Amino acid sequence: MAASGDKVSVIICAYSDDRREQLHRAIASVLAQRSKPTEVIVVIDHNTPLWLDVFAAYPRLTVIVNEGARGLSGARNTGLRRASGDILAFLDDDAIADPYWLARMLPHYDNPSVIGVGGRVLPLWQVDRPRWFPEEFQWVVGCSYRGQPDRIEPVRNPIGCNMSFRRSVFDLTGGFREGIGRTAADAAGCEETELCIRATQAMPGALILYDPQMSVHHQVTAERAGWRYFRKRCLAEGRSKTQVVKAVGAQDGLASEHRYVMRVLPAGILRALGDSVLKLDPWALARAGGIVFGLGYTVWGYFGARLNRAWRQA
Repeated sequence: MAASGDKVSVIICAYSDDRREQLHRAIASVLAQRSKPTEVIVVIDHNTPLWLDVFAAYPRLTVIVNEGARGLSGARNTGLRRASGDILAFLDDDAIADPYWLARMLPHYDNPSVIGVGGRVLPLWQVDRPRWFPEEFQWVVGCSYRGQPDRIEPVRNPIGCNMSFRRSVFDLTGGFREGIGRTAADAAGCEETELCIRATQAMPGALILYDPQMSVHHQVTAERAGWRYFRKRCLAEGRSKTQVVKAVGAQDGLASEHRYVMRVLPAGILRALGDSVLKLDPWALARAGGIVFGLGYTVWGYFGARLNRAWRQA
């Protein structure tokens, strides 16, 4: 129970047969919380065999099917409509929550200005971490990245793998915008970004906090550790940002990205160049190149999507 006495619903969305074992680990981590949730809701996204398996394995949990559009946004909206909690916490099906995840999260809601809380997402590599993979781009695999706060601070939006909101956020905004979130066929995202911007635009003075001690581990498969996925995810992120900008405007939609591009990435390149000289690290130049190419692919995805939309409209 939250310190304020609020009820807490944890929502986990899943779609893939290949991630059944990971889903069971995610559920187990929630059931092992030191601060117990009021309910755990598992939403299965258009996969009847998976729903039957999870429904049979967890008779005391609420296991339901996605009643909305296929994809993460529709599944999350289905979960929040079923939830009875005052605080709704979201955990990915391939994440493992720290035992004190909820205990660390909930006291922040004693501040009435706080409408959302997110935390650190640590990569749990299933293979050796690629030495060329820059920490500045760990968002590619759904994890916290260099440039995020190292203490409790307000942020524009948390990472979707580890986030929570007051129910009033969804009452006001109507939920996650479908058509932006990830599907099995597309690595796009940003549905939580768009939601958070709409919420803070509608609620002046509202705060969304990032607490690095509120942590989960996110499992990173061998496929996601490769260059092909890196490129695909960067392109998809750029495309997603065009939808966010269309929905909420460029000023709010790209404010955090401006700081990231102008400060975090140049610092990362300089750090890598320094490591190549001072530490004689042969992979440092590859990490610098990863930053440059990652930015290039993301920008390419963004402007390519804008040009494609303009062409269709013309």
